[in-house]
Formats: sequence, C-alpha cells, structure tokens
Amino acid sequence: MINGIVFGTPSIATGLSSGVPGPGNGPAPATSFADIFQSAVGDVDMLQNSADQQVADLLHGTGKADISGAMVSVEKADVAFQLMMQVRNKVVSAYQEMEKMQF
Repeated sequence: MINGIVFGTPSIATGLSSGVPGPGNGPAPATSFADIFQSAVGDVDMLQNSADQQVADLLHGTGKADISGAMVSVEKADVAFQLMMQVRNKVVSAYQEMEKMQF
C-alpha cells in the first residue's frame, strides 16, 4: 500500500477492488478490509523503522550515511502515517454514522 504513495499508484483502491471479479479473469481471491489495513500498518511500520535506522546511521556516522536520503525516508514515513491516520478517521466516522442509524 505505502509503495503506492512512493510510486504514485493507488494501491489502496487496487487492494480494495481485488475482491471484485474482473472481466474475463474469473473470481479474484477475497481480500478483507482487515487484511488490507493490517498490511498497510505493516508497511508504515517498515517505513518508520527504515527512517529510524537511516537517521541513527547518520547520527553515528556509520554505513552510507546520507542526509538527503534520511530526510526523504523520514518524509515518506510521515506521509504514510498521515495517510493511515486519515483512513482510520474515515473508518471511525463511518462507524459512528452507522451507529446513528435506526433499523
């Protein structure tokens, strides 16, 4: 999912529509929202860990420490986290709207 942010592809929409059969493809394997969200959280965690490692390498002067690479990694992790939080906010908002409905 987060790779979609980096490379400009809408992987959330792709992941959500993967459960819908395509024309001539036959039925696609069902993917639950929980699986997609869990994958997204894992991607955000991976980006955050990578950014932390690059910043630590930069501070300690080890490895191929590059300030521009570290800054890019930190920004990628920040954007990915902000996207995840917005998705969470939309899910919570939708749940609250459903609670208000009377059946």
